[in-house]
Amino acid sequence: MLQIYNSLTRTKEALRTVEPGHVRMYVCGMTVYDFCHLGHARMLVSFDVVQRWLRASGYRVTYVRNITDIDDKIIRRAVETGRRLNEVTSFYIDAMRADEQALGVQAPTYEPRATEHVGDMLDIIARLEEKGLAYRSDDGDVNYAVRGFEGYGKLSGKSLDDLRAGERVAVSAGKRDPLDFVLWKAAKAEEPEESKWESPYGLGRPGWHIECSAMSKALLGLPLDIHGGGPDLKFPHHENEIAQTEGAFGGTLATVWMHCGPLMVDADKMSKSLGNFRRIRSTIAVDPDPSDEVAAYQANPREAEMLRFFIVRNHYRSVQNYTPDNLVDAQHALDRLYQALANVPPQAVEIDWNAPYCREFRDAMNDDFNSAGAVAVLFELAGEANRSRSPATSGLLKALGGVLGLLQTDPQRYLQSPTRYQANAQAAAGTGLANEQIEALIEARNQAKKARDYGEADRIRAQLQAAGIELEDRPGGVTQWRRA
Repeated sequence: MLQIYNSLTRTKEALRTVEPGHVRMYVCGMTVYDFCHLGHARMLVSFDVVQRWLRASGYRVTYVRNITDIDDKIIRRAVETGRRLNEVTSFYIDAMRADEQALGVQAPTYEPRATEHVGDMLDIIARLEEKGLAYRSDDGDVNYAVRGFEGYGKLSGKSLDDLRAGERVAVSAGKRDPLDFVLWKAAKAEEPEESKWESPYGLGRPGWHIECSAMSKALLGLPLDIHGGGPDLKFPHHENEIAQTEGAFGGTLATVWMHCGPLMVDADKMSKSLGNFRRIRSTIAVDPDPSDEVAAYQANPREAEMLRFFIVRNHYRSVQNYTPDNLVDAQHALDRLYQALANVPPQAVEIDWNAPYCREFRDAMNDDFNSAGAVAVLFELAGEANRSRSPATSGLLKALGGVLGLLQTDPQRYLQSPTRYQANAQAAAGTGLANEQIEALIEARNQAKKARDYGEADRIRAQLQAAGIELEDRPGGVTQWRRA
């Protein structure tokens, strides 16, 4: 039975859903004012693996991942660039989806935008006000009275007196307690008109935390089976969600809380101030042309899958450290799996979960989505395929890889795609070759061999090897090549 580590109880628990066979999962998504970074990549891929395994296990999954499209940072970006709010958010939503597609992240069942649920948010605020958990301050804001909610702090595991206001909880003179947070923000004269909504509290817009309480309930009902997000959301965002939802409706917001681990850069927290901030697109390739990002990503699938593999080969709750060397190591490991598929063309197979390799894979994934253990099974299968030359074994490698969103690109196309690190090194050495040049040199080598000019054939092979191109002569006069 699937066991999941519950951040709320701090133990692994068997998954038990409200509706048998149906998982209702909500994961906090992006605030769309900038391009997605590596921390977003880890969250996106981690929960993509979660929903893939739930489906592979026979569950029907309703997966909701929201978009925050009204926020102080979005307003600031619109004002700075002279664009309307929806122009800013639409641009970055398109960019986010291109990044997701490159990483093999499947679309959620629903992807609501906060601006579509302002009415639901106002309903929750009214309920909280009726129960004495919300109050209006002199500055026009409506705040949540944290000390009025008895269970506050149960997710983070700290008492109220130990907690401090989080980064996005603005402390103002209008608050009764520094930990109180904004439910409704009064409009300011200098803000764009499209950032203001009519409400019983005057013109304004919702606070950040209330958005997820409204969208999760509206689309999934209560309680949620799984609520997930990045590690930085546990406090204050998720703690505040619990206070809002349970304060307004009673009961429980979510049965299981899941948080992926942090992604560090050179052992430090990723931060623009530290100069180690990494976007997805500038990590796996040069920034693609925004006018045709999907095509730019699709032209080179190798680096995008390399980043996905880098994330999947680690347990989702572990601390993961990004360095260029770690990414290259992940690429070399993924190359070995693809090389096995190239060596032994796979045949289509059905996964038999009672077979030895499949059972080992299943047991790893049922242990709190242990994708690291599942990836180890893929390497066992690759070794077995290379030894046995069995297309069925190679087919099982591809099929189980697909459960993790890996190994679905044609092996030759994958192995012949350049990587940026390789391209940079070859450019520095003046040895970079395009695919067409490689094919032409291989044809010239074949002609030299037919003419028994083996010296010329060896010279061409050495030229290709110096450019990082490895050749494999196969029966029937076929020569396959890959970028090393």
